[in-house]
Amino acid sequence: MFSTSFTVNDLMFLLQGAWVTVKLTVGAMLIGTLAGVVLGWLRAALPRATMPVGWFLDIFRSVPLLIQFVLFNSLKSIVGLNWSAFTVGCLVLGIYAAAFCTEIIRSGILAVGPNIRRASRSLGLTYWQDLRYIVLPLAARVAFPGWLNLVLGVMKDTALVMWIGIVELLRASQTIVTRIQEPLLVLCVAGVIYYLMSWVVARLGARLEKRWQEND
Repeated sequence: MFSTSFTVNDLMFLLQGAWVTVKLTVGAMLIGTLAGVVLGWLRAALPRATMPVGWFLDIFRSVPLLIQFVLFNSLKSIVGLNWSAFTVGCLVLGIYAAAFCTEIIRSGILAVGPNIRRASRSLGLTYWQDLRYIVLPLAARVAFPGWLNLVLGVMKDTALVMWIGIVELLRASQTIVTRIQEPLLVLCVAGVIYYLMSWVVARLGARLEKRWQEND
């Protein structure tokens, strides 16, 4: 007969870790999206002038995220910044997300055809009005699937913050495994929680895309 030492308290501990994962994801995507929109627009409008920015962002896209966490956490200690591990985790994940979100937004803006932009300007719209009412709404629809995939990727990448001492979902599951020595069960439960969180995000994204299509 199946028996386990896994208790309701253990499940609650996993859910607390999942909540930390959600907060890290939201914080990182807020930073990444805001920075990505600004930098993506600049990269699309001034490609040559912002080429150094593109090179700088390539560093964050190319260097493994775990190395970024370790280096930034060490730099924080060397400089003497009194930042919590959660702040460091959000910032590193946010910069990492911004590096990808910049290219997602840039490609979305460039996908808006020049004929559309010329038509809007011929109607008397200023550059900023054209950007606000024509370009960004159309670019958002193009960029949204890529942005949604980035959200799901960042959610999974939050597991790496365990290396700087944050107890998120994976770290919580490892703590329980160490205590009750039932890795298969605990990791299966953690995997289900990850799946449910990702499923909710994906379904909300699909619903938003469907609403956009219905409004066309």
